[in-house]
Amino acid sequence: MIDDKSKTDAEWREQLNDEQYHVLRKHGTERAFSHPFNNYKDEGTYVCAGCGTDLFKSDAKFDSGTGWPSFFQPKSSEAVSEHSDRSLFMKRTEVRCAACDGHLGHVFPDGPAPTGQRYCMNGAAMKFRPKA
Repeated sequence: MIDDKSKTDAEWREQLNDEQYHVLRKHGTERAFSHPFNNYKDEGTYVCAGCGTDLFKSDAKFDSGTGWPSFFQPKSSEAVSEHSDRSLFMKRTEVRCAACDGHLGHVFPDGPAPTGQRYCMNGAAMKFRPKA
């Protein structure tokens, strides 16, 4: 895992496009149903758009009907970190890339078996690496 937490804001702005920067660095959210990854079905691995860390495998992806790519578990427990989020007058659990601290989305306890978790991620926060 790459530790990319020491980059400056200017370095992030140079590396990321506007939408990626808004989501990953400013904890933004893309519009529901706006990113192609919501309906993406190819086999492979979703990686952090900021640092390239492996985040989610395609076989953990499911259609949650929410308009955002959803997964029932991360690729590994070390791939993501969870943080309390009390913005928007509600209590949620924010999910960030463990390597670069980029905002990915939120996790909710209403997902499918086997975990019961729904990692609701912003497509702009990720890139896709096809299975070789």
